[in-house]
Amino acid sequence: MTLKKLFLKLVKFYQYFISPALGNNCRYHPTCSEYAIWEIENDNIFSAFFKSALRILRCNQLFKGGIDYPVVKRKITQIIYGKKDKIKYFLVPKEKDKYYVIKVYNEW
Repeated sequence: MTLKKLFLKLVKFYQYFISPALGNNCRYHPTCSEYAIWEIENDNIFSAFFKSALRILRCNQLFKGGIDYPVVKRKITQIIYGKKDKIKYFLVPKEKDKYYVIKVYNEW
């Protein structure tokens, strides 16, 4: 099992078994656990772990909260149209080589 899969399983375990007992307390959208999953799936594991830890530390009464999408660094060189893969995330440009990651909730 790779490190990415292990971290994904740990976060999903938290979502299904621990989070329901704690209640709906996250101050951000997406929730901190969803943010961690999006980061792990779209960035390298060390960067994702660091960014997720910072996000969890910010999720308290001292910070305002709100919408906070993950930002990943990507170099996109070619776009292929007509592929039949399901789209899971949109990459919305933020600045040069940096994109917001936004999940697609409905089927395309």
